[in-house]
Amino acid sequence: MASKGGDELVKYITEKVVIYMEDPRSRRSEVPKQPWSQKWFGMLPLGLSIWRSKWNRKNKE
Repeated sequence: MASKGGDELVKYITEKVVIYMEDPRSRRSEVPKQPWSQKWFGMLPLGLSIWRSKWNRKNKE
């Protein structure tokens, strides 16, 4: 059962790599880059919550 899901994942990744490699470099560079605020917005709350939990554990000891 797990093999089928793994096969589909490998197929999907392979398709994405082939599409990426077939695109000319000039076209790849035309894609607008994602602003850092959008990229890291999901990581900041996670990092703050981990930092806060470590801080709370130190205060309890």
